[in-house]
Amino acid sequence: MAAPTELAAYLPPPLAELDPAWSRLVAVPELDGDGRTFHVLDTHAAERSDDPPQLTVLCVHGNPSWSFLWRHVIAAAPDGVRVVAPDHLNMGYSEHTGSDRSLAERIEDLCALTDALGIDGSVITLAHDWGGPISMGWAQRRVDQLRGFVLANTAVSRPSTGSPPRLITAAGSAAFLRTVTQRTTAFIRAGLALSRPRPAESVQEGFLAPYRTADRRSGIRGFVADIPLDENHRSFGALDGVASGMSKLADVPALLLWGARDPVFSEQYLHDLEERLPHADVHRFVAASHFVTEDAPVAEAFWEWVSAEDRPPRPALISDSPLRPTDLAASPLVVERHGDRWRSIDSEVFAERTGRVARGLALAGVKPGDRVATMIPPGIDLTVVLYACWQAGFTAVLVDGGLGVGNMHRAIKAAAPQWLIGISPAVAAAKALRWKGTKIVAGEMDSRLRAALKVAHSLGEIELMGEAAGGAPNGNDHPAVIGFTSGSTGPSKGVQYRSEQLAAQRDAISALYRIDSGDRLVAAFAPFALYGPALGIASIVPEMDVTRPATLTASALGAAAAEIDATIIFASPAALQNVVATARSMTASERAAVAEVRLVMSAGAPLRLDLLQAVAEMAPHAAVHAPYGMTEVLPVADLSLVDRMARGRGEGSCVGRPIKGVAVRIHPLDFLGRPAVEPASEANVLGEVVVSAPHLKERYDRLWWTEHRSLTADGWHRTGDIGRLDDDGFLWISGRVPHVISTVDGPVPPIPIEHAAERVDTVSRAAAVGVGPPGRQVVVAVVEIEAAGRSPLAGMTLASSIRAQISAATGREPAAVLVTPHVPVDKRHNSKVDRARVARWADRVLAGERPGRI
Repeated sequence: MAAPTELAAYLPPPLAELDPAWSRLVAVPELDGDGRTFHVLDTHAAERSDDPPQLTVLCVHGNPSWSFLWRHVIAAAPDGVRVVAPDHLNMGYSEHTGSDRSLAERIEDLCALTDALGIDGSVITLAHDWGGPISMGWAQRRVDQLRGFVLANTAVSRPSTGSPPRLITAAGSAAFLRTVTQRTTAFIRAGLALSRPRPAESVQEGFLAPYRTADRRSGIRGFVADIPLDENHRSFGALDGVASGMSKLADVPALLLWGARDPVFSEQYLHDLEERLPHADVHRFVAASHFVTEDAPVAEAFWEWVSAEDRPPRPALISDSPLRPTDLAASPLVVERHGDRWRSIDSEVFAERTGRVARGLALAGVKPGDRVATMIPPGIDLTVVLYACWQAGFTAVLVDGGLGVGNMHRAIKAAAPQWLIGISPAVAAAKALRWKGTKIVAGEMDSRLRAALKVAHSLGEIELMGEAAGGAPNGNDHPAVIGFTSGSTGPSKGVQYRSEQLAAQRDAISALYRIDSGDRLVAAFAPFALYGPALGIASIVPEMDVTRPATLTASALGAAAAEIDATIIFASPAALQNVVATARSMTASERAAVAEVRLVMSAGAPLRLDLLQAVAEMAPHAAVHAPYGMTEVLPVADLSLVDRMARGRGEGSCVGRPIKGVAVRIHPLDFLGRPAVEPASEANVLGEVVVSAPHLKERYDRLWWTEHRSLTADGWHRTGDIGRLDDDGFLWISGRVPHVISTVDGPVPPIPIEHAAERVDTVSRAAAVGVGPPGRQVVVAVVEIEAAGRSPLAGMTLASSIRAQISAATGREPAAVLVTPHVPVDKRHNSKVDRARVARWADRVLAGERPGRI
């Protein structure tokens, strides 16, 4: 073709990841009198098929970008689906008109273009940035064609609270507008610089390609100038019309894909869209920024959403009885440590306080479905607040210190609670970290500090407000609680439970361990303490740092058990390990109190047989059990010490048989360690553990894609654990799917190797990781020893002992044995090894680099 004039539409040059067969020029005669020409990426042009598509995906870019933004979506398009991605006029390789276009004109442009392209069947729109309101303007006119719509880091209005994006405000100011957006490429480069890691040079070149001269960047300037920052702007009415028209789409499937680190379209815009589209699916990409399509697998998530079918029916509930404190007599219900003494609350007072707090919160403005973050140590206040939320239909967001500061911050950002109830340090942290939400302090606080931290109420004031109020609201249609995974095997995820699922979980635990009103619980694992009132039993948290389970001493455990004449103890493996190690410090009364309990439970990480036996010696009358499960569904299986001893050593950790009402199956691993779609039909097959249970979570919170991928086609939960079911139906856990070592001989699970290494006396903890490319990884054993020196290589004697143990247990030897003074574990349980972090360290060691600390 002839060389194009500077402002005419023309086809792009060869660019990385962009198939030239997609490009076409489309004339739209009716626009602007003389007609206009668009550059469009169109799979229909590449296919040259006469068969009408079953579906058209209309991709609408924003500013400063062009249809190059959608190359991955286009490349992944399935058969029978047409993808159309136009460049707006004045943008990309479309015609430049010589004048700026308003929002209303761009909506008209898109309507005229789709008419010219003959798009008259089912359409799903996909839009980013300021392509969002343009696509919604089109969609509201073509609702009869609309099968669904997807919005990514965009806005259809300015939220009622908050200010416009600072970057946009600065770029749009008279002093900077032309310099930043047109005279230079600063605006484009600044947008791409938000991504971490920064896009490859070839990708940056792709985004810059149509904007090499100032004339061709005029559309970027015009787009910024057309953003209506006040009511007097010419496009304010058009944007307001789009915002008002979102109600027309209330019955149309919708998906919101969001880069959570975007400083332009921050999460206030996501929340605005959620309020307008309460039916929409939402997925937050935690590490992604503004160009979410470059930072995250948006194309994969989008196409899975397009093809997703309705959710399969859930298993029938074991019980639909309400989740509320069981009516007891005056016996202590919750006991907590207060200074140098214990204090308690009985069931009658507890019920009264719960009602007052529920009513007071409602008077303060909390509505059913509102999210209330709780940042209070386990004890009376936390339990009262939690049950008040459940009583009134508020959603409790459990943010426990065991997550660690980083994960706590991410949890609050993800859940976006409207209300924050916390002790003074938590409220101060909320202010410092700029957490949104109305603040309520639990406990006393100086009035000047309250004013500085913008604390609206104290918990005591809330309770007083509820004294004279009537009945509290009831909104059980909303999630009851959002808890969080520990973050030990990936980013911490929010997990929604409804009250009926929590009730089913309570009933499963009660039936499994025959819990009745005569029992009394010592909960050294904070979340479990909250079940005491629902189970109708007294509960106490021993004196310890609940964010560090290994701080629990035998004396503290014994003192708590003695205080309530405990019959049940629940503690994490790390806590029990320190209890056993400090047992000699117990007084006679503390020792006697522990010896009288009838049941000891421990969960959160694999338990070694010697630890279970040591606990049994301390509690000789107790049945020692290790329930298996996860934040998403607990319990799944249960193992008694008796059964553990009978099973002997095996490949992994035996976690018992599935409990009543729970079904477990195994999906075999392929050569690279990927789980199969179909389950195994025989025993002793290594694969992913997949579960069905009435007390399974409702869903992951604001993680649609994660939720979708966590379910099989028939609605079972993919746990991410790997293991096998033996001939007797016992489940053995061998690791996590992401941690499978894919060797030339096939997949190798880490836990059997770790257990073997830990049999060497000087090894405190071990991690087995793979180093190298998938399918050719080698096994590396990393062990924690007190005497680790400067060299990460294990000494000959130690390495030989470890190799011998591993070889005897698994039939293979590690390629290397490395030592460290500290194998990293999760903060909540102090038990789950961060194998991904260890693997990166081991890779640096074997590559001859300076490894640093793990």
